Amino acid sequence: MSERSNRRILLIDDTPSIHVDFRKILMPAPVLTGELDEMEAALFGSEIKTASALFELDSAYGGQEGLGKLKWAMQQDRPYALAFVDMRMPEGWDGAQTIEHLWQHDPRLQVVVCTAYSDYSWDELLDRLQAHDRLLILKKPFDNIEVQQMANTLLTKWDMTERASMQVDQLAQMVERRTRQLTETSVELQREIDERKQLESQLVQSEKLASLGQLAAGVAHEINNPIGFISSNLGTLDGYFKQLQEMLDAYRDAEKAIGSSELVECLQQLRERVELEFLRDDIPLLIKESKDGINRVGQIVKDLKDFSRVDSNQEWQWVNLQQGIESTLNIVANELKYKADVIKEYQELPDIECLPSQINQVIMNLIVNASQAIGPERGTLTLRTGNEVEKVWIEVQDTGAGIAPQTLQKIFDPFFTTKPVGQGTGLGLSLSYGIVKKHRGEISVRSEVGAGTTFRVELPIHQTKPAA
Repeated sequence: MSERSNRRILLIDDTPSIHVDFRKILMPAPVLTGELDEMEAALFGSEIKTASALFELDSAYGGQEGLGKLKWAMQQDRPYALAFVDMRMPEGWDGAQTIEHLWQHDPRLQVVVCTAYSDYSWDELLDRLQAHDRLLILKKPFDNIEVQQMANTLLTKWDMTERASMQVDQLAQMVERRTRQLTETSVELQREIDERKQLESQLVQSEKLASLGQLAAGVAHEINNPIGFISSNLGTLDGYFKQLQEMLDAYRDAEKAIGSSELVECLQQLRERVELEFLRDDIPLLIKESKDGINRVGQIVKDLKDFSRVDSNQEWQWVNLQQGIESTLNIVANELKYKADVIKEYQELPDIECLPSQINQVIMNLIVNASQAIGPERGTLTLRTGNEVEKVWIEVQDTGAGIAPQTLQKIFDPFFTTKPVGQGTGLGLSLSYGIVKKHRGEISVRSEVGAGTTFRVELPIHQTKPAA
């Protein structure tokens, strides 16, 4: 359609004379004023006026024919704005049926009902057609001015309705576009909020680890002092007891030279009462077990100190991943001994560049999670290591209940946990994921419900950028 107003009218009436009358009213013959127009143009220098029709009128002599013309006009993108429809048409559809069919195909069409009879009351017609805003009635016989005014008014209404509809569509598009932008902004904002929360949580956790490292270093220093002198005293005591044993042997040999049988018998009774032979065998064992226990405590303190070491300079260090695994196992031994048998399937590993305390934290999270997943029945925890081209890997496998597929997608999300309230923060795997990514590595998981879970961490041997 062109941008000028729509002046197209469809007349549906079975009486030919009505069509003649409407054409005279709506499309009158132009008045010939050619000579006057030429004179006006010559005198005032204006263009010669061209006559233009007020309306464009098409005729149909039945409801079906009118519907066909309406369909054709819509296919040509030249819809009618107004239809005058006779109410009583003996052949085919009456006016009400015709209007119903017209509106099924073009609900925008303005309609004037032309009638001289009362087949339907006005209220009945409005209730049937349900279109109070698009329907007027024209009583026969009608006045020419009334027809022209009605046509002008309804055509103007159609144009205004079309413009309003276009503006509403444009506004709806603008609202949709703006809503989409706001939604995208909201999603981006929420993502930034989630990232900020995660970073804040990681910062808090890092501060805790730093505090733990400082505390562990201080505790290790304080424990190492008594460990040192206890170990030294046990060594000295062991030497003293060996000297006492020599003295006891000498006393026992001297019993043969004692002349008094009563004194010899008294000594024998004393030796039996204090269980001297048992003490000579048991005291060395006690000293050895005590020395082993002190060495065990010393190793735990050393492992705790190494595990919680604060990487204050944030520089890559060359370390052996397997040593970190052993230190971690030593620290969490109490967590494992009642729950799982540990199987080690190690391959020889090269040293790697990393931040040791952070990698130890990842290993501990995976081992502790695996032990907790095993449940009440004693299970198996398998640790594997290996190396490929320019990277090393570690796997932690448990024989627990496994992870459901819908849960598996969320396990690295911050604050996601399946543990009861108060027993987990949901940060362990999220922090581990962040640490591994910081090391340019990969962490993955595969699980089968009822069979167990395996976490795999892959780390590059060499780092190409300074530690952030």
